Amino acid sequence: MKQRVLLFLLLIALLPAACGDGLAVRDARPAAPPAATAVNPEDLPPPAPESITADPDGFARAFYRAWENGDYVGMYSLLTPQSQALVGQAPFVQRYTEALETARVQRVRAQPLALAQDGATAELSVRVTWETVVVGTIVRDHTVPLAYSHGRWGVVWSEGLILPELADGGRLALEYRIPARANIYDRDGLALAFQGSVVSLGVIPGEIEDEAALLEVLSPILGKEPAAIQALYANARADWYVPIGDITEAAMQSNAPALQPFIGAGLAPPRARPARLYAQEGIAPHIVGYTGFIPAEALERYLAAGYRGDEMVGLAGLEAWGEDYLRGGRGGILSVVGSSGEYRGVVQEVASQQARSVYSTIQRDFQAAVEQALAEAITTHPLGQAGSIVALDVHSGAVRAMASYPAYSPVIFDAVRTDSQAALVQVFNDPGRPLVNRGAQGAYPPGSIFKIISMGAALNSGLYTPDTVYTSTGAWSRLGQEFIKYDWLAGGHGAVSLRQALVVSCNSCFYDVGYTLDNYDNGLLPAAARAFGLGQATGIVGVAENPGLIPDPDWKLANVGDGWATGDAVNMVIGQGYVQVTPLQIVNVLAAIANGGVLYRPTLVDRIGAGGNAPEEAWPAEENGRLPLSAEEVEVYRQSLRAVANSPLGTATDRFRGLPVPVAGKTGTAEAPPNPPHAWFAGYAPAAPYVRADGTAVDGPEIAIVVMIEHAGEGSAVAAPIFRRIVELYYGVTPLTPFPW
Repeated sequence: MKQRVLLFLLLIALLPAACGDGLAVRDARPAAPPAATAVNPEDLPPPAPESITADPDGFARAFYRAWENGDYVGMYSLLTPQSQALVGQAPFVQRYTEALETARVQRVRAQPLALAQDGATAELSVRVTWETVVVGTIVRDHTVPLAYSHGRWGVVWSEGLILPELADGGRLALEYRIPARANIYDRDGLALAFQGSVVSLGVIPGEIEDEAALLEVLSPILGKEPAAIQALYANARADWYVPIGDITEAAMQSNAPALQPFIGAGLAPPRARPARLYAQEGIAPHIVGYTGFIPAEALERYLAAGYRGDEMVGLAGLEAWGEDYLRGGRGGILSVVGSSGEYRGVVQEVASQQARSVYSTIQRDFQAAVEQALAEAITTHPLGQAGSIVALDVHSGAVRAMASYPAYSPVIFDAVRTDSQAALVQVFNDPGRPLVNRGAQGAYPPGSIFKIISMGAALNSGLYTPDTVYTSTGAWSRLGQEFIKYDWLAGGHGAVSLRQALVVSCNSCFYDVGYTLDNYDNGLLPAAARAFGLGQATGIVGVAENPGLIPDPDWKLANVGDGWATGDAVNMVIGQGYVQVTPLQIVNVLAAIANGGVLYRPTLVDRIGAGGNAPEEAWPAEENGRLPLSAEEVEVYRQSLRAVANSPLGTATDRFRGLPVPVAGKTGTAEAPPNPPHAWFAGYAPAAPYVRADGTAVDGPEIAIVVMIEHAGEGSAVAAPIFRRIVELYYGVTPLTPFPW
């Protein structure tokens, strides 16, 4: 009550001052300004402090989270207004982008350490880590100033927050350290691909003094007709330099005396340049592969791996597979330069690491001989067009030879070569598809070689034993009279067991197997084929491959739009219909039979050489699985395949008479209408104990070989003689048996 009385009295006391003698009328005119008086600033009360309601730590952490996520616009939004007034968003984003791209930063990580706040200012200690692909990990500790302004905290930005070394406006520069590309060798250390130099020859038309003599000298050196060389510079101006071809340094040295008189008299001084070189310009091209500029569609991937972007990289074969070894470890020097390009110091330096050579499983001389035999066979055969040969070590899956015809020379992918573009156009437009490795990438119907798998399916079903008998009359009609199928032998083979049917390749016996298996379970035959490694990639180490195709009811419905019929199994059982296999898959099956049932993962890599602080590394043999056969059943196969090449009824016996090395195998003649059939022969050697010419005893099989010649006729007539030649080459048998054609 007392307080209310005092308040009332106070109001009464104020009323005269507010109202005068009555109700005052407010003057609408503006009041006159007060007279100016001197004011001492020290007498003024301090301004009211801005109320700080936010935590600076959260803003600072948000700034670095945005950096970790590459959100430079988000980072910019967290700067103080004063900092934003000094640097625009676009230059800010460009500065960060430029610095991180130059340093080849893959990831940024930030670790806040401590925060100190003093009213409207604060400082955050933070450790920033750059993970780069060239100069390793860069770690820097930053002190980040923050200020509270306009109702929020913000980062007081300077270029030193990118990297302390950039505080005074410097820029980053990266100098790469790229080691020499390593070599590819055969298993004995003979070079297949290596770094070296080539010498480019060129002419200046107006300086030619004795054209006839010059062309006469150049023609054998370049391997070109004089007219072809002359055509290169015929339309050039007199003072132009016209490149006419490349030769090796060795060729330059041996021909230097002949070329010397023409240098300055039409022939320009030879120019040496680094290049990727290949043994004899291309032994095993489908194995070794080739190099080239990084494809545009793969550039981002290579940049992410630390490449500069303009290097030559492996594009096929071992050159591509071994890229991570052959390229070595990239290093570099990350420096700071001033606005005028002056050097200011090193941020970080990492040395390059020596590249590691790849040693192949092949032997160069044997590979060259196999290639020559394949080329000779195809070019001399009346129907020969293309084909392949693959030879495997049966105890490891190591490829001892892989030849494909037509072939090509890897040097055509050297873009600097004078005739590179023309050679590439010719190869790419060649209907023979010389770039295709037919041994691993060619897929074909296998014909009667597939009977090996069909016999396995029959044994696995429990419906057959090796001695189950079928009577062959030469015709088979269980699909109906309108679908009668005939054996290759008129009148048939009479009563034959399953194991004998493989020896004589009795079609009607296997038609009956396919019919019976499909009616019992239409998944049995496809399942057996896959268990033998068909219809899927072998996983070969070193080259790309085709998985082939093993059809089944689901596949046919999805891809053909039609249901599975027993006729599909009857075609499949003799390796026709939709079945597609690669020579590599077939030789892998024969190698498994030879070694007792192990399916190895084929490999072209014997070992990786030492380098980059790593020791030499042997490439291990890997098992892909086992054949779905018992040891007894494997032995039945061995006996039957031996009989194919040795018994009076064997389909290839005539081709192996007089061969001192015992062999086993299977013929195949695969229909490919309207063209002639494909010729197959696959087998292994030795099929029995054998003593080499040097006296070394061989107790069991060592090498499996497949020969596949496209559209050339019967397997026994075409592929088997080539198989014999490869065995002779491998075991040093002389004289070589001429091809029968």
